[in-house]
Amino acid sequence: MVQATTLPRNEAGINAAIDVLKQRFGEQLQTGQAIREQHGHTTTWITNQPPDAVVFPTSTEDVAEIVRTCADYGVPVIPYGTGTSLEGHVNAPAGGICVDMMRMDKILAVHAEDLDVVVQPGVTREQLNTFLRDQGLFFPIDPGANASLGGMAATRASGTNAVRYGTMKDNVLALEAVMGDGGVIRTAQRAKKSSAGYDMTRLLVGSEGTLGLITELTLRLQGIPEAIRSARCAFRSVDDACRAVMMTIQYGIPVARIELLDAMSVRAANAYSGLDLPEMPLLLLEFHGSDAGVVEQTEIFAQIAEEFGGFDIAATSTAEERSKLWQARHDMYWASLQLRPGAKGISTDVCVPISKLADCVSAARAKAEEMGLLAPMVGHVGDGNFHALLLIDMDSDAERAAADVYVGWLNELAISMEGTCTGEHGIGQGKRPYLKQELGETTRYMAAIKAALDPENILNPGKILEI
Repeated sequence: MVQATTLPRNEAGINAAIDVLKQRFGEQLQTGQAIREQHGHTTTWITNQPPDAVVFPTSTEDVAEIVRTCADYGVPVIPYGTGTSLEGHVNAPAGGICVDMMRMDKILAVHAEDLDVVVQPGVTREQLNTFLRDQGLFFPIDPGANASLGGMAATRASGTNAVRYGTMKDNVLALEAVMGDGGVIRTAQRAKKSSAGYDMTRLLVGSEGTLGLITELTLRLQGIPEAIRSARCAFRSVDDACRAVMMTIQYGIPVARIELLDAMSVRAANAYSGLDLPEMPLLLLEFHGSDAGVVEQTEIFAQIAEEFGGFDIAATSTAEERSKLWQARHDMYWASLQLRPGAKGISTDVCVPISKLADCVSAARAKAEEMGLLAPMVGHVGDGNFHALLLIDMDSDAERAAADVYVGWLNELAISMEGTCTGEHGIGQGKRPYLKQELGETTRYMAAIKAALDPENILNPGKILEI
């Protein structure tokens, strides 16, 4: 497997910074082994690399002071949200100070008439939507996990609603961030658009904490739809399901979600969530709009699906039934683990142009079978993004090696199809070897930006770029 690279440590600087920060933050700074390992935790296979200390700031001023202290002593700073990232984003390969943002969890302002909200980075998406519900508003980005909004911006998260509402880059209007020298910047105002200078907002969105630490976000909101209708449809093959997705998008149906589960994933969902879905490739869909509109959209989709052999089409507007269906989709990681008790789930994702999705998914399935790998697949197929979850015995050298080969092969396949090695998981440590293959000379300019904004390379070192 790809191993997390260990970087040189600044022992004297780390010890000095911890002493200074301990005097300032007291019990807000922790150095116990368990909490440090928790904050080096990654929900994938990459080796845990814990920080030397964890600090829990409560304000932008706290974060700025932490970064200034670390800059003075040349000590790495690693931002941390809920720890749900998948590519080693929160590891500390050179040691250093982890900045846990979860006590910065205030919703600062809701501007309902402008459809935006200002939040601190530790606010989670579920917390925000619960708060907004009685105002008839919601934040649409749904990566599945109850991630922090700061972490979602840092990794440019997306999820099941991206086909209609876009990703985090489309829904962040402005950021406040602490830069590598401890300075605090605001990237934009609340206006819905601007031509004022470089787009620093989108430079920081997706930068994975390597250019600055996000301390405040201004987010775009949506009105809760008048009506929501969910549907499901089975297909004889993944290829048929993907081609139905292509036609649905090309037809212009404003589908809010369109998710693919392969037969193996459906079997896992049935067992784990107590469902009785047909154990064949399955599309799950959701339509937003008026009462009449969502019914019409469902009917048009049903006609398209039938052209590609779709059957067992069922739809519901009942909130309880919709929630049960989508909760089963969000529980797919845990459900899939039950297919092979004791196995570790190695999750990887790629994204390709939608016209090449069917070929990519079919090739990925055939390759897994050829290699003898158990790999249920699901995808946000409305935008060409899908995930494979390899169920591996981590005590088996042969299985770990096979998984490594498979993940690399899939990344290269997606890139060869004019796609990307990651649609939403991010680069972190795990996908660093493939970024240059995908973007080529562009990575040299990325490195120049990194060097300009963080010349001492203290902000989340060892992530994204191989420098």
